[in-house]
Amino acid sequence: MPAAARSRLAGIVVAAPAAAVLVLGTLAFASPASADTAQPTAVELPGSHPAWATPEADAGAVPAGTPATARVYLASRDAQGLAAYAQAVSDENSPSFGQFLTADQAKARFGTSDDQVKAVSQWLTSSGLTIAATDPNNHFVQVSGTTDQLAKALGTQFDNYRTADGATHRAPTTDAVIPAAVAADVAGVEGLADTVQKSSSNAISQAAAEAQAEAQDAGQPGADVKAPKTLPTDPTCSDGKFGSKKAVGAPAGYEKNEPFAPCSYIPSQLRKAYGVTDAQVSGKGATVAIVDAYGLGTMEADADTFSKAHGDQPFAPGQYKEVVTPAKWTNQSDCGDWSGEEALDVEMVHGLAPDANVLYVGANSCEDPDLTAALSNIVDNHLADIVSNSYGEIMHGKSGDLDPAVIAADNQVFQLGATEGITFMASAGDCGDNSPGAAATGANCQADTNQAQTQWPSSSQWITAVGGTTLELKDKAGDYGHELSMGDDRSVLSADQKSWTPFPGAFYFGGGGGVVKGEDQPWYQQGVVPDSLSTVAADGTKSATPQRATPDVAMSGDLVAATLVGYTPAGGAYSEGGYGGTSVSSPEFAGIEADVIQARGGRAIGFANPGLYDRYNTRAFHDVNDAAVHTKRGQVVDLGMVGGQLKVRLYKVGADYGLSAAKGYDTATGLGSPGKKFFQSFALPGNQDDQGDQNDQGDDNSQN
Repeated sequence: MPAAARSRLAGIVVAAPAAAVLVLGTLAFASPASADTAQPTAVELPGSHPAWATPEADAGAVPAGTPATARVYLASRDAQGLAAYAQAVSDENSPSFGQFLTADQAKARFGTSDDQVKAVSQWLTSSGLTIAATDPNNHFVQVSGTTDQLAKALGTQFDNYRTADGATHRAPTTDAVIPAAVAADVAGVEGLADTVQKSSSNAISQAAAEAQAEAQDAGQPGADVKAPKTLPTDPTCSDGKFGSKKAVGAPAGYEKNEPFAPCSYIPSQLRKAYGVTDAQVSGKGATVAIVDAYGLGTMEADADTFSKAHGDQPFAPGQYKEVVTPAKWTNQSDCGDWSGEEALDVEMVHGLAPDANVLYVGANSCEDPDLTAALSNIVDNHLADIVSNSYGEIMHGKSGDLDPAVIAADNQVFQLGATEGITFMASAGDCGDNSPGAAATGANCQADTNQAQTQWPSSSQWITAVGGTTLELKDKAGDYGHELSMGDDRSVLSADQKSWTPFPGAFYFGGGGGVVKGEDQPWYQQGVVPDSLSTVAADGTKSATPQRATPDVAMSGDLVAATLVGYTPAGGAYSEGGYGGTSVSSPEFAGIEADVIQARGGRAIGFANPGLYDRYNTRAFHDVNDAAVHTKRGQVVDLGMVGGQLKVRLYKVGADYGLSAAKGYDTATGLGSPGKKFFQSFALPGNQDDQGDQNDQGDDNSQN
């Protein structure tokens, strides 16, 4: 722990064997089942009546007898105690730091009791609903019946509403009400509105992104123009120092003779750039879980092929495992192919932490209930020390908002994980500020967005949100050069091959981040994130009090300075290609955290954010600052095959949409990326050589 760290929990003790007695932080949960002695009252579920269900959009009552289902997420038996314990054991300044529970202990102290399940089930069946399923670990009760029965149970009615996407959806006419007798037992009710809640992969290949951009280019001047004869006749990239190979003969853009884009990075370069090689750590003793949808049958073999092809060791016997249930997979046509995402995640974790155990947990679909179930399985059985989630979804869209029940359920999983010493992280997104402007041309955006916003689950204050950077290397070995915020503007050649169009380029790709609307600032961001940032949400809404800001950290993930991935698609052959996205960044940081566990002598980290923010403005981080990197390092030319033809594109990097990296904390790269003293700052006494200068001012791009 840095000597200069601020004490946020000085004097606060949460005894390990007894119930937590302090309430810390701000929670979006119903009151705990046993912590209050006051007379219980009925509780409304805020947000269960969605904002889009307005009187003007009301299309009339849902017909009587309409079939309906819902999932009732159950609350901790002591929600306030759970949050207090999760905070105390995660903060290095707390006397209770590191006093983690086993999975059985966490369930016994903070899980949902059988009596709670019984009470909630009786309430639901008394309204005529049928219990369709009860989670074996008491996380939820699934019910089926009619909208009339749901209305009776929840004290509301159901109408149809016209939504901005032109569809009609069912929703409650008012917020649902939980009766006093079970109000403390219910965290949320999912499925009252019939909009589908699902996540998307935050990864995309260069080929897929360019194909999407080509489709947008169709019919525009220069869209089909081939590379000029003055350029090389084969795909070309800068192999080694960023910008080492110039695109002599290309039209002048932002400057003359702009550099070719770097060749896709491989794990050994990333390990060198982020200090893993020099720290001589490999994640030994740690287990990293990866959560995506479905599963790739050739994953271990593909990862081994990739590792051996690039000078790394394949998985040892038993080092890689999977939890997948193909017989239960659903909605595959709607969710799409997650194979590239899985391969990227597995190969990045193994690449950054070659000796860590890797567990792939494939959810049965990309829909929120299935992803939450996958996360719960990891916590219920303590399957891993670290969990990386490379998916996300916007919280506000034309077809509806994210169900508050999903937020409540996920946060409870993250808190339970924190009590066990499990570290959760999530990618922050690839569409800049996720505004309609960004989505208009962005290659990996959700078109449904209706405002600038952050993604879920990276918006949770109980998870480490990982943003993206554009990494520039000094040499082929991977020595660190500079970093910019992850964001690219794209131009194509003009029809006469003498200029670029559009110029300046259109937004193409960028890391996510911003201030979360309606989520109070967590304790660990106090004194680090300035009020000038934290009181203005991503969409410009001002708050009287500071709010949660994202991301927390950032790592390489740009699509132009891409990362190499190899896998075998269904029905195809093994191949490799460049990938980008904060889906690269999250598993990279998961690998880094596995390395930290080794540096700590095998001790778990738990919820990482308090420790990360304690290291703000030290040499544990590279302070990513766009202004510190000369603009001439910010433009690249890509010469590659598109649709079977050699084409040339111009990109301006460090050009995120609505976000930028500045000195100190920012909403493009958070605290920054792992710096020279990152591992040393976490090492326990006896596991480090010299911690004397770790509290020096953080690394600045202008000094590297």
